[in-house]
Amino acid sequence: MTPSLPPGVAHRAFAEIDSTNEEAKRLGEAGEAGPIWITAERQTAGRGRRGREWVSPSGNFMGTLFLRPQAGPRKAAELSFVAAVAVHDAVDGLLPPSLRPGLKLKWPNDLLHDGRKLAGILLESSGIAGGELAWLAIGIGINLAQYPDKVEFPATSLAALGIPNVTPAEALERLAAAFDRRLREWRDVQGFAAIREAWLARAGGLGETLIVRLADESFEGTFVGLAADGALEVRTPSGDMRQISAGDVFFRRASH
Repeated sequence: MTPSLPPGVAHRAFAEIDSTNEEAKRLGEAGEAGPIWITAERQTAGRGRRGREWVSPSGNFMGTLFLRPQAGPRKAAELSFVAAVAVHDAVDGLLPPSLRPGLKLKWPNDLLHDGRKLAGILLESSGIAGGELAWLAIGIGINLAQYPDKVEFPATSLAALGIPNVTPAEALERLAAAFDRRLREWRDVQGFAAIREAWLARAGGLGETLIVRLADESFEGTFVGLAADGALEVRTPSGDMRQISAGDVFFRRASH
């Protein structure tokens, strides 16, 4: 199947590559304009947030959207949430109605099903030119056929959920269409406010206790919401409200 992509969006497919985000960097340095979806059947050096390895077996979706965001770093960071909502949209469309309620987003941009990680997102960017990011790479991995075990955060796959025949090409087609819709929404009058509302409507764990792990500390609190800029809002046991812009989140529930 050759995926049908939105008008003006290109696609580069590889049998094997170091990582699709690395290819996006190469495209950026070569002056490509984008937008371009880069996909691979296998990655030899896939990675997740904070340099973690991203297990990349054949049969899963591994791809990166390369684009010129026409925005400064703060505004472009909102695209992390655009991507998360788009991934939710795409995967939701692959699930039967009975499984859809279990699909939730975990801050900032992991997709979970019943508390187990189904997809992850990694944004990487270049330096600033004229106040705007030169380019942005939005790497997305979706566990279609397989999922890793012996990982810190439990994972799952569509196949494990009883949906065994989704191909990476089908996933790309749905994802590219969803991302195109959400990107237009982000660029419209409501901008990030609309994306924030959509993200919160799909968020897992609102009102629940979580552990926030930062570079220099960890603390517990209640997941209250999302700030106007996308920061995680957490109320500590002392009643203080903290806003977290970067860190790892773990829910205290046994299923997580």
